[in-house]
Amino acid sequence: MALEIDVLTLFPPMVEGPLRESIPARILDRGLATVRVHDLREWGIGRHRTVDDYTYGGGAGMVLRPEPVAAALAALRRPDSIVILLDPAGEVFRQPVAHELSAASHLVFLCPRYEGVDERIRGMVDRELSIGDYVLTGGELGALVVIDAVLRLLPGAIDEASTAEESFAAGLLEYPQYTRPAEFEGRTVPPVLVSGHHEQVRRWRLRESLRRTMERRPELLDGRDLSKDEARAMAELRAEADAAGDAEA
Repeated sequence: MALEIDVLTLFPPMVEGPLRESIPARILDRGLATVRVHDLREWGIGRHRTVDDYTYGGGAGMVLRPEPVAAALAALRRPDSIVILLDPAGEVFRQPVAHELSAASHLVFLCPRYEGVDERIRGMVDRELSIGDYVLTGGELGALVVIDAVLRLLPGAIDEASTAEESFAAGLLEYPQYTRPAEFEGRTVPPVLVSGHHEQVRRWRLRESLRRTMERRPELLDGRDLSKDEARAMAELRAEADAAGDAEA
């Protein structure tokens, strides 16, 4: 069954454009998913299709009103829907969440604007997601990030090996990658990668994945239950670091 996605936004072209390019476009063309983008003003209030108003208590900016959102969700929501609000205060979006959402049948993304949403809207959604600790002008870019991450995980979307070994798939950063030429400006491809010895290549990739994770995202290793191979690779890295320290001394 193809994944269905509905996006509620005040600026549909911001969402539609990127989905017409590259891998997302191919996934949609092949019918693995369907994305429908809706202008929230379709459910706006009155002759001017109003969707926002001034905040109670004063302050700068406008706040998204609850009535248009409630009406839109009444029209789009189904029993199998997961309604997601993009919001800086939401749960930080990570790869395990992408895998979880890729198994859903219907996702609805609500993209806020202005100063955010009326607090009562939060009670209408199933999940709040943030793509990072910064503020954007609206939720469209956040929705696109989540949609792109989810689409590429759908069965048949891309080569399964590509998603199995990439960063965060196993909770680690991906190992370094090389291609032709074998030497460039004095820097060469590690000999093990051209050795043809598959087991040595696998061990090298695991070790370098752990090394990169330790150097760049050490928090990913906190509390990690290391496999036997990972523990062996970590011991090799520690021995290597100790030897380097002794050499410097």
